[in-house]
Amino acid sequence: MDSPERSGTDQRDVEAVRRQLGRPPRGLRGVAHRCPCGDPDVVETAPRLPDGSPFPTLYYLTCPKAASAIGTLEGSGLMREMQARLATDPELAERYRAAHDDYIARRDKAAEQEGMEPLPRDMQSTGGMPLRVKCLHALVAHELAAPGTNPFGREALDALPDWWSDGPCV
Repeated sequence: MDSPERSGTDQRDVEAVRRQLGRPPRGLRGVAHRCPCGDPDVVETAPRLPDGSPFPTLYYLTCPKAASAIGTLEGSGLMREMQARLATDPELAERYRAAHDDYIARRDKAAEQEGMEPLPRDMQSTGGMPLRVKCLHALVAHELAAPGTNPFGREALDALPDWWSDGPCV
């Protein structure tokens, strides 16, 4: 799958994301990745919602087909295996910490671009990083938006079926 740079969001994208989520998107900055079907599957959100409350999830997986496939992986025990490896593989732990640092740097840059105060340094990044494997949805979204950065996001992507093969999710 190709991963274009974050692209602007036109009304068609906003509508597709609204249908995917079943509600209007909040804090939408743009499309961070497109599914091979052409629709957004990951969006970038502002680090703070319009009311100023923190929203630490910079990359948000919106495609319900991808989310369902990832949910199946989560249910298979894959996260427990990943967590166990994280505790015993220092190189993997370092790559995961680097993914966390990348996420925080990208989130801080987004805050700066939006003219917002960055989120506190001790606030979580996403998916349990850097010490836990908590949400494959978030880790996959990070890997789709920034290919090559998230080792567990990559592993989960490699384990997924081609969720887009039977057409767009909306």
